[in-house]
Amino acid sequence: MRPTDGATHDLPDASALRLALVVSRFNGDVTTRLREGAVEALTVAGAPAESIETFEVPGAFEIPFAARAAASTGRFDAIVCLGCLIRGETPHFDVIANAVAHGIMAAASESGVPMALGVLTTNTPEQALERAAMDRTNKGWEAAVAAVEMAHLVRRLTGADEAS
Repeated sequence: MRPTDGATHDLPDASALRLALVVSRFNGDVTTRLREGAVEALTVAGAPAESIETFEVPGAFEIPFAARAAASTGRFDAIVCLGCLIRGETPHFDVIANAVAHGIMAAASESGVPMALGVLTTNTPEQALERAAMDRTNKGWEAAVAAVEMAHLVRRLTGADEAS
């Protein structure tokens, strides 16, 4: 997937960053595409393949724990969290969606490592696939770009940019 408009100038530079992707296997037809979108965005932004590590988890509920564990290693400048929740007939969807969003925010706040929320919450499988399209509308792409931007912000705020 390459940007269809030819514009890559608006992507932040990821060449000096180490990034983790935490990807849910549940709804794998969608999350695989989200992962591919994130990797493509990071590659286009200059991240070398060896600076991107992917960690799979069973479902979206496990994403915050894995993201916090990845952050605790000190190896990553940012973490991209990718998953897909599709509304069903019970309140389970709302419980999981809220837990995941709050869990990722808590993990980022407590660790100081930026974490991008790329967990889809859709009403239908068709909506999920639309948001995982193989172009720049892919929400994995968007989450990866947000993670890189936040990693740069943290470096700027902590003075790490001047040191590198």
